[in-house]
Amino acid sequence: MYLWGQDLLENGLMSLQARKLSVIILTKNEEKNIERAIKSVKDIAEEILVIDSGSTDTTVEIAKSLGANVIFNEWENYPSQVNFGISKAKNDMVFVLDADEEVSGELRESIREFLFSDYKVGMILRRTFYMGDFLRYIWNDEKRIRLFNKNVCRYEGTLHEEVICNTEDIYVLKGYLNHYSYKSLQDQFEKTIRYAKQNAKILYDKRKPFHFYNLILNPIWIFFKFFILKAGYKDGVRGFIIAFSGMFYVFLKYAFLYEMYKKERKDIWV
Repeated sequence: MYLWGQDLLENGLMSLQARKLSVIILTKNEEKNIERAIKSVKDIAEEILVIDSGSTDTTVEIAKSLGANVIFNEWENYPSQVNFGISKAKNDMVFVLDADEEVSGELRESIREFLFSDYKVGMILRRTFYMGDFLRYIWNDEKRIRLFNKNVCRYEGTLHEEVICNTEDIYVLKGYLNHYSYKSLQDQFEKTIRYAKQNAKILYDKRKPFHFYNLILNPIWIFFKFFILKAGYKDGVRGFIIAFSGMFYVFLKYAFLYEMYKKERKDIWV
C-alpha cells in the first residue's frame, strides 16, 4: 500500500519525536559531486557515512571537511557496498544517496516529516538532469526505495540493485531526488560500454546462452520502450540520444557475451 506525503498529517500518523537518520553515500573519485550531495542532507542527517572504494582525488578530504565519517571498503558491487554502509550505520533509519544525487528542498522537508511518522519505508521520486535541464518524460518520476528502517529492507543483486522489504506499507515522499548522472556525452558512452561489459560478464558467469536475435531484437525493443512507451520523443533530441544509448548498451551487452563464449575455444584477436 502506498501512502502519499500529504496523507500523513490527515491520517494522524505523526509522533512527537523524530527518529534519527543515517545517510549513506558511496564514492570513488566524486570530488565534483560530493559537496552538493552532503550539503543537501546535512540538516536532516544525524550521521553521514561516506563509503569510499579508493578515491585518488580530493573526495575523501572534501567529505571529511563537511563532517562526514569516511570509511574505506573495497568495491565488489553496488548492493554489497550499500549493505556494508548499512551495517556501519548507528541509526535504524537510513537514507541511501548516490554521490551524483541531490535532495531537493521539498524532498528534504518531506523526509523530515517522514521521520516523525511510524512508517518504516519511504519511496523517492527521482528525476535526471541531462544536457542543461531536467528531463520531463524519460528518466523522470523514477521510483526508488532509499529511505527505510535497516531492519526491514536489504539490498540484493549484482550490477543493478533490488531493494527487498518485508512490508508493503510504503510512504511516497513529496519532492524530487535530483540526479546529475553524466558529465558529458563522452562520459555517458564510456559508462555505457563499461556497464555493458560488466552485465555481459554476469550473464556469462550464469551461462546464459547467446542467440543471434539478441543482437537485433533486444536493442530494437529497448529503443522502442524508451522513445515511444516512455515518451522519450517528447524530450526531443535528448530523448532520442538516451533511447539510442539504451539500444547501444543492449547491443554491446550481447556482443560482449558472444565474444566471451568465442574466447573459450581460441584466441580470437590477433
